[in-house]
Amino acid sequence: MTDPQEAIDAEAAVRTTKRDSRIEERTAGERQDGIPFIGAGPGDPGLLTVTGKQLVEAADLVVHAGSLVNSELLEEYCADAEQVSSIGKDLEELIPLMRDAYENGRTVVRLHSGDPAIYGAALEQMDALEHEGVPTYLVPGVTSAFAASATLRTQLTLNGVSNHVAFTRPQGKTLEPEDDHIGEFVEMGDVTTCVYLGTHAVADTMDRLLADGHDPDTPVTVVYHASWPDEDIVEGTVATIGERLEAAGYRASALVIIGAAAQKTGYERSYLYGDWANRGTNESEADD
Repeated sequence: MTDPQEAIDAEAAVRTTKRDSRIEERTAGERQDGIPFIGAGPGDPGLLTVTGKQLVEAADLVVHAGSLVNSELLEEYCADAEQVSSIGKDLEELIPLMRDAYENGRTVVRLHSGDPAIYGAALEQMDALEHEGVPTYLVPGVTSAFAASATLRTQLTLNGVSNHVAFTRPQGKTLEPEDDHIGEFVEMGDVTTCVYLGTHAVADTMDRLLADGHDPDTPVTVVYHASWPDEDIVEGTVATIGERLEAAGYRASALVIIGAAAQKTGYERSYLYGDWANRGTNESEADD
């Protein structure tokens, strides 16, 4: 087997000179040859897409993201498949596992939590497999920000409140301080900032926002285990959410939403269902 990093670099080099022909030939949601990398959704088995459900039900081997994927989903849709958790396994172990199973004629799926496109680390696995001659493709899933929005019965964008959405993460072991842009998003004012992979760092993140002079009354909502049976909501502000989250005892698996959209107040009626929607009718009447 080629060293995974060398395989990733080789595939990246090819892309600089040649576009993958499958981009023009295939569409998202279409079943294809190879190993699908499927977004399992945020937790509730019902939020797995129809295509994802069909693929996992037909699988012989399901390599999944451990406890990040609801065990009920695995029990309901993958009961007849061999199930292997990817937790604690590096590329040097995962790639041969999936490659050998595929080459031996088994139907293999790789099941990520949420949507693989958001902090999923899927592409490096796909590139390593492609370099080994195993085709791969992506099947989108529901990311936790969308599940959290549904739980809160709101939108991430609201006219007059939030015109933009940022998916981001805080500084830490894998992100340098200069690459942490949470403060910049909050400063813009009309951005709903969705913070992934940062439950353990909420208090530190809020302290930095306060130190940088951000409004301490800026709303912050934390949705723990969005769509899971033990889902919980912790509400506060930049000044209070750290202490409240610590009291709740959550250190992982929560989506942090900074901004007023989570409160669904103060928004303006959109143009979509007002005069703008009737402009054609009004113009016709004027012509008459």
